[in-house]
Amino acid sequence: MSEKEGARGIKLHFDFHFHSCLSPCGDEAMTPATIAGMCKLSGLDAAALTDHNTCGNCAAFCQAAEAYGLLALPGMELCTREEVHIVCVFPDLERAGAFQEEVYRSLGEARNDPAIFGRQLYLDADDRVLGEEPRLLAGATAIGVYEVPALVERYGGAAWPAHIDRSSFSLLSNLGLWDPGLGFSLAEVSRNCPPDFVSGRRDLRGVPTITGCDAHYLEQISDAGQVMEVPARSREAVLAWLRRGGA
Repeated sequence: MSEKEGARGIKLHFDFHFHSCLSPCGDEAMTPATIAGMCKLSGLDAAALTDHNTCGNCAAFCQAAEAYGLLALPGMELCTREEVHIVCVFPDLERAGAFQEEVYRSLGEARNDPAIFGRQLYLDADDRVLGEEPRLLAGATAIGVYEVPALVERYGGAAWPAHIDRSSFSLLSNLGLWDPGLGFSLAEVSRNCPPDFVSGRRDLRGVPTITGCDAHYLEQISDAGQVMEVPARSREAVLAWLRRGGA
C-alpha cells in the first residue's frame, strides 16, 4: 500500500473528485467498481465519488472501495444557484443521502434527455444497472454559494470550491474573486492549473489548495500525487483535515 506511518500519523495519498456514469457527462465505463479499482491501481489510499448534484452511486463505490482496501468518502459536486461547482464530502452514506434529498428538492423539474446528455445510470458494486435517474443532474440548484459551507457542515461534511482555475463553473470565473466571508477552508485547482495561478492572485494569498482530477473518463484518473497526514485512517480524520484547510 502507498499508505505509510508518518512522524505525526498516517500518510494518505488522496483525490476527492471523480464522476461515475450517473453524472450526465460521465462515461458509461466509469462504473463505481471500476473507479474504485482504478484508484487503487493509481496508488490512492483515499477517494470520494462526487457526481453532479447526486450521491446516488456512492453506496456502490464505498462497497467496492472497501474490497480494494481504499478509504472511500461519499460525496457530490454541487452546482449552486450561481453555477459554481462545489465539492462536498460526508462521513457516511446516511448523511450523504439526507443532503442529496435536500439538493433534489432544490434542483427543479428539468428532465434528462439521454440523446443529448447521455444516460444517468445507477449501478451496484457488481456493475449491475439498477435504473436511470430521470432528473437532469447537470443543472444548477437553488442553493446559493454562501449557504453551502454551513449547510454541508450540518450534515457532518466538508466542502470546497472545485477547479477554481477554470473559466467556467468555478467560483472565480463566476463571482470574480475569492471572498473569505464565504467560509471555505480550502479550494481545489485542476491538474493543469498554471504553477503561478494561486501566487499571482492577491485574493488567493493564504488560501490552501488541493488538486482534483475531476475524472469523467477512465484515462483521466491520474497517479497519486498529493498526500495528507492524519492521526487515524478514518473518514472523520480526513474530514477534520479538510476543515482545517489541509493542516
